[in-house]
Amino acid sequence: MLLDGKRILVTGVLNDASIAFAVAKRAQEEGAEVLLTSFGRAMSLTQRAARRLPSAPEVHELDVTSPTDLDALPARVGGRLDGVLHAIGYAPESCLGGGFLTAPWDDVAVALNVSAYSLKALAVACRPLMRAGSTVVGLDFDNSRVAWPVYDWMGVAKAAFEATARYLARDLGPEGIRVNLVAAGPVRTIAAKSIPGFEQFEEAWNERAPLGWNVKDPAPVAAACVALLSDLFPATTGEVVHVDGGYHVIGA
Repeated sequence: MLLDGKRILVTGVLNDASIAFAVAKRAQEEGAEVLLTSFGRAMSLTQRAARRLPSAPEVHELDVTSPTDLDALPARVGGRLDGVLHAIGYAPESCLGGGFLTAPWDDVAVALNVSAYSLKALAVACRPLMRAGSTVVGLDFDNSRVAWPVYDWMGVAKAAFEATARYLARDLGPEGIRVNLVAAGPVRTIAAKSIPGFEQFEEAWNERAPLGWNVKDPAPVAAACVALLSDLFPATTGEVVHVDGGYHVIGA
């Protein structure tokens, strides 16, 4: 099994339709001990989803914008971590759905903090528990060269997320820690449903992805995440792996 004996921390599980849930499930099936994080009002949702996994994992308190939670994470989790999945993103309503020119800085700052800076914050918080061969994997939506409709400041945050991963790869590489992202096609999650006009992404993928794309199936994305969390890519870091049915290679 790919993750036999490994201990993996998974963030962002809200229900059994989330990509993070699919990663946690596949990781358990591949032999990993899985730990989840959540906080606040989402905690009860995460705990409910945890019970739907093959083996109900521990759920630890973690708000990635809270220095107190980040500092306490190593003691809460204990032991070691062989892998971490970053599946966290949020933007206030003003930052999405056509609000690019009008969103106030205070809201934009929240989007950048939660959706980009948190990758660095999470990696540094987990660093004391990681060793050479450990890996950080983040869920991405490719925004490196294009401007998407309705995605607005979340698109900017994801571009910053990709840059953050590259700099983390640079600084954690000497310790043997890898940092990679999986750029997923659109999946119908709670987060996706909060984006006004999300159906535009679904329609575009249906028309242009050479391999086709099922917005209801997170399994292909989960498989890629688990592969990167395994030892199959020992010399790969700072990479963005596209799991989008090939959409990103097709021109207009």
